[in-house]
Amino acid sequence: MNWAYIFEFAITQALGPTAVVYALAAIGLNIHFGYTGLLNFGQAGFMAVGAYGTAASVVTFGIPLWAGLLVGLLATVVLALILGVPTLRLRADYLAIATIAAAEILRRIFQSVTFSDTFGGSTGLSGFARDFYALNPYTETVSLGFISFRNTTAWVLTVGWGLVLLSCLIVWAATKSPWGRVLKSIREDEDAVRSLGKNVYWYKMQALILGGLFGGLGGIVLILSQSAAVPTDFATNTTFFAWACLLLGGAARVWGPVVGAIIFWFLLNFLGEFFSQMTRGADPILPTWLMTETQASLIRFIILGLGLMLLMIFRPQGIFGDRRELAIDAR
Repeated sequence: MNWAYIFEFAITQALGPTAVVYALAAIGLNIHFGYTGLLNFGQAGFMAVGAYGTAASVVTFGIPLWAGLLVGLLATVVLALILGVPTLRLRADYLAIATIAAAEILRRIFQSVTFSDTFGGSTGLSGFARDFYALNPYTETVSLGFISFRNTTAWVLTVGWGLVLLSCLIVWAATKSPWGRVLKSIREDEDAVRSLGKNVYWYKMQALILGGLFGGLGGIVLILSQSAAVPTDFATNTTFFAWACLLLGGAARVWGPVVGAIIFWFLLNFLGEFFSQMTRGADPILPTWLMTETQASLIRFIILGLGLMLLMIFRPQGIFGDRRELAIDAR
């Protein structure tokens, strides 16, 4: 059992591009749920729209990457408006239904053969990240002592974690402002806020748009990190992984989603590599009748899911959260 490699691998993944992507997605959910009380179960849809808006702009329509980034972010605003206009005046569960359905519809559209000329079908789009990597200041592997990253990965991480830091600063400034206090009031009792003359519907719409923009940024970082936009990357489990990161770190806390994303991906990869080594080779540590190498790749989800269940039972507010922040008012 190579414990040094297990920890090195898990830490590398916990600080890697995937953790950045889910940190940004969870920051968006934190605006939606943690501060406003909106149940968005379709964050993968915002991520997909941001990603494909950028990729299709460059590959299909020949727009420069930097203009394509704006198109991708603008597409998330349009999606938020389309989802918010008919649902935000209704009960919270209607938004949850609409968002999860919209995310799956969008994934099917991007995967569709009918739109393959625009979105690339099931194989997706590639060839849009050259201008991004042309700015890469790293020429060789970047070492942090106990872990190292290739120069391309280091460039993605520099930009990605920079965006995470900027996003957290925006969330902190917004939630400390009168606007942020109105959002928290809406989460607690929107009728009371409405009685004070505040336009609850418009505040909810602003929160939906802002959280969607963070999700779109996560989708853009994802496709830049792998130089490809593939529809399978935006399945329903993407949203629920982002929710797991949020709830693990703690809702309505600025750094909660970020810490949650790091811990979530550390545990997921630690468990995966641990059980992989336990079942690997001709004479594995665990007998094949108990667990095979194929089953080892799945047991990590079972154990991590059990851990999240116990967390929700004994500490539902997450690591840094407050139990009162998780009240769901499904009116």
